[in-house]
This record gives sequence, C-alpha cells and structure tokens, in this order.
Amino acid sequence: MRRTMPAPPRQTPQAWEPEQAPAAGTGEQGAGAERDTLRTEFSFELPRGYVDDSGTVHRHGVMRLATARDELIPLRDDRVRENSAYLSVVLIARVITRLGTVEDVHAGIVENLFASDLAFLQDFYRRINAEGHTRAAVTCPSCQEHFAVDLAGGRLGES
Repeated sequence: MRRTMPAPPRQTPQAWEPEQAPAAGTGEQGAGAERDTLRTEFSFELPRGYVDDSGTVHRHGVMRLATARDELIPLRDDRVRENSAYLSVVLIARVITRLGTVEDVHAGIVENLFASDLAFLQDFYRRINAEGHTRAAVTCPSCQEHFAVDLAGGRLGES
C-alpha cells in the first residue's frame, strides 16, 4: 500500500536578504514550484537477519508508516490481550511490507527474529512514525565530534 499526500504549498523563499536591495530582474519564483510528497515507505537492513526454514538469511526490508488502524487492530488480538508484550510483534508485522524475498510478513516471522533485530525494528518504527526520519544524532567516542547517521541501511562501520 503506497500513499502519497501533497504537502502544503511552500512559501516562496526571498531572493534577497532584507538589508540588501534586490538585484535588477529578480523576483519571486514562477508558479511551477515543486510539490512535496509524503514519504510512506522506508528501507532498512537488519543487524543479523531473519533466517527462513530453508536457511536463507533475509536482511533488507521495507517498513511503511503506520496508520491509526495499525495501532488499534492489535489491541483486539487475543495474543495481545493475554500478553501485552506481544503488541510490538503484531504491530511490526503489520507495517513491514517486505523482508528480503518474503512479501507476506506476519507475526510468526517477527516472532522468529533475533532479539537484536526486533529491538532494531521497534526503534526504527518509533523513529519513522514519531520523529518522521531515520537519522540519529551520535557522538564519536574518540574525537567527540557530533554527526548524524541514517539507521535505515548500511552495515556497521560503513558511512
């Protein structure tokens, strides 16, 4: 399921600073300004990967933004009623659209993920749904430099 929604129209940026006079011939941009679209799907790479019955490891996947329905339906699930910790398993299974070559991701698959992969997906879900991005601010332990990393992909040590 792909959903896109046009963003509110951008205000035309000023072509000059208030203290400066505009150069001759400059004016506002034309009516052909770009329209933004809402990004609803995010690629990720699991730290370890899901191992299927044949032994194939699936690491790359796609998670979509959650809807209100995605967060409400699991609350009626009997497994969640019996054990509230199961909520994240059902919720994650609803929003992952693909995991490697597996396109039918369900709670049984999420149950069989390694704990580190489930923790990664829970954090990834929180980032894209609450914060709207997959970047995290980090500090280098040796030089104390601050920078951002994208949690969506790349292997450890890659930039």
